[in-house]
Amino acid sequence: MKKIATVLTAIDFSDSSDNAFQMALSMAKSFSAQLLVLHVINEPVDLRGFYVPHISFEKLEDEIEEGAKKMMESFCRLNIHDFENYESLIVPGLPYEQIISQGEEKSADLIVLGTHGRSGLDHVLFGSTAEKVVRKSKIPVLTVRLEE
Repeated sequence: MKKIATVLTAIDFSDSSDNAFQMALSMAKSFSAQLLVLHVINEPVDLRGFYVPHISFEKLEDEIEEGAKKMMESFCRLNIHDFENYESLIVPGLPYEQIISQGEEKSADLIVLGTHGRSGLDHVLFGSTAEKVVRKSKIPVLTVRLEE
């Protein structure tokens, strides 16, 4: 069996991603692996040319990024107590693309993702980041479903 040296997990600060994060942290500890905690800032719709009062598009992007950094710092402080071999990453882009590209760039051996358990029309309309990563990633992916 291939040694697992790096585990990547993507979080969106939902209960589902928190559940997957706990699994990824447990696995990183068990394998003495590095844990990569990734948050992808979905690229906002370009509002240039539309009237948006009191804020420029660039300022909006900066505020979104600053908010994500604060949430990530708080999340890591609250959830990672006795484990030092981790790195947090915040990148802009499409979540499934960034999860795959960051996994490849950081040489992850495993990607751990939460699933929301959508089905039917909801799934068709909104798709699934986890499903896209599973289908397109060359890196093994473990999906963790939140028990309701």
